[in-house]
Amino acid sequence: MLDIATPLQPVDDPALWTRDQMAATSDWLHVLSPAEIAELDSLVAKLDGEIADILDITRPRAAFVRLAPVLADIREGLLNGRGVAVLRGLPVERYTRRQAAIAFWCLGLHIGVPVSQNALGHLLGHVTDLGDTSFDNPQNRGYQTHDALPFHSDFSDIVGLLCLHPARAGGESLVTSSIAVHNEMLRRDPHLVEVLTGQIYRDRRGEIPAGKAPWYQRPVFAYHEGRLTTCWTRGYIMSARRFEELPPPSETLIAALDLFEELAFELAFSMDFRQGDIQLLHNHVVVHSRTRYEDWPQPERARHLLRLWLATPGGRPLPDCYAELYGDLKPGDRPAGGITVPGTIPKAPLDAE
Repeated sequence: MLDIATPLQPVDDPALWTRDQMAATSDWLHVLSPAEIAELDSLVAKLDGEIADILDITRPRAAFVRLAPVLADIREGLLNGRGVAVLRGLPVERYTRRQAAIAFWCLGLHIGVPVSQNALGHLLGHVTDLGDTSFDNPQNRGYQTHDALPFHSDFSDIVGLLCLHPARAGGESLVTSSIAVHNEMLRRDPHLVEVLTGQIYRDRRGEIPAGKAPWYQRPVFAYHEGRLTTCWTRGYIMSARRFEELPPPSETLIAALDLFEELAFELAFSMDFRQGDIQLLHNHVVVHSRTRYEDWPQPERARHLLRLWLATPGGRPLPDCYAELYGDLKPGDRPAGGITVPGTIPKAPLDAE
């Protein structure tokens, strides 16, 4: 049972963990057994011969026997536990890209409902270097570069990443409990925590839903129905300075953002991320990052991850300000989330675009 989160007080929550605690256990890691892989192989082969498109795969078609209780336990741990899980051993080295996507999609459907990751309607995303690193262009995204990514949380309940090809060097995955960041900030400077509970302007970076402004407001720390929920997107906060109609961020807000970022790195757990690993993170309680990486010279060996953004009906209750991106916030009716703009058509491309 979760303890009640009291505003501006230390929060005791299963998602509160330290780097040492993560390193001392492996209960967040599930290594696929030969029998589980055989079950997955069978379903992938069946669907590969039946479907025209990944979007044709619904939850009833992604039926497992052995893996179903495993995935149910992972989902529970994500939503009401540490908020971090890794499923290891997906045999992507012998799967085609389409087969890997089928396997990832089927596993993801047992965690949540895929939602759009960008204005293009990608329900299956690709994290790989497309060559343009300039954040000055609102159309660019850090996941399409080889640069280090600052700590952030994505615009969905759960983010899932499947490693098809690791980098030649670098690309280390870092994860931090945002509950731990909150508590340490309280210890060091409670006023800065209070600053992050206010409504903070954020840039939509050109992905503007119908009838909405090109910016919106949301706190970093929100206390709602006895839980602490965090939304950390510093780049989008600072990018909002380009709107002349908005007040610039105050020195106190900058100091609060600086301290959050400093602590996210200080408290981070470095996660081994191998080919065939699926990393799953609960965005409302975990922030994540990636170090800069160097690719292999062969294009076919370039670092490449598949990505899912998953909404979780029955999951964490969210404050009203989340309706800007999540639509219906009722725990049992939350198929929304992600990014949808006029003209968005859901799709699941097998190649980065």
